Amino acid sequence: MTEIKHHLNDQLLIGYATGSLPEAFGLVVATHISLCDECRARFEAFEAVGGSVLEHATEGTNLSEVDFGATLKRIAAGDQEKLAAKPAKPGVFPSALQEYVGGDLSAVKWRPVGMGVRQAILKTRDNASVRLLHIPAGKAVPDHGHAGMELTLVLQGAFRDDHDRFGRGDIEIACEDLEHTPVAEDGMDCICLSATDAPLKFNGFLPRLAQRFLRI
Repeated sequence: MTEIKHHLNDQLLIGYATGSLPEAFGLVVATHISLCDECRARFEAFEAVGGSVLEHATEGTNLSEVDFGATLKRIAAGDQEKLAAKPAKPGVFPSALQEYVGGDLSAVKWRPVGMGVRQAILKTRDNASVRLLHIPAGKAVPDHGHAGMELTLVLQGAFRDDHDRFGRGDIEIACEDLEHTPVAEDGMDCICLSATDAPLKFNGFLPRLAQRFLRI
């Protein structure tokens, strides 16, 4: 089993546990949790704490049994909608992602974005967006910064940037202070799941020119 070295922070796990993350980020978090025992345990701990807080918050209040029951039903419905970790299916994609794609890697409808890189934008609500990226071995994504947050989860292969190496299950959390040039390692094409809440800031003229058409 591949050792995961880069994990989710508490803020993202709490946001996912409370259902406050945009759907795009929630999908990346759920997919990482499906692969990472450590983050899944921390997520379950936050959920348990949240349930305890809710239970104590209702003590001594005037909530009717009907109102409290309805609240619990809404919480339960939200938990069912959340893409919590499920038993893994065979393939590159964990179960949570397979449900979004409608299958595994072979079901993805890729579109070229240049330099051999391909993407598939997944349909989600809210202002954030999420896409699958296919980066050929040895190829790079153009040098760029960030106007917001970008979560990138490696599903196959690995990539390196100016700061570290990321293999299967690793997640890179990129914010406005990070500029980098991700390069897929030789030997295997790199498949990533990436969510953003603002356009990337490309440094090259051609990537900037194509950006509006590629919705990156």
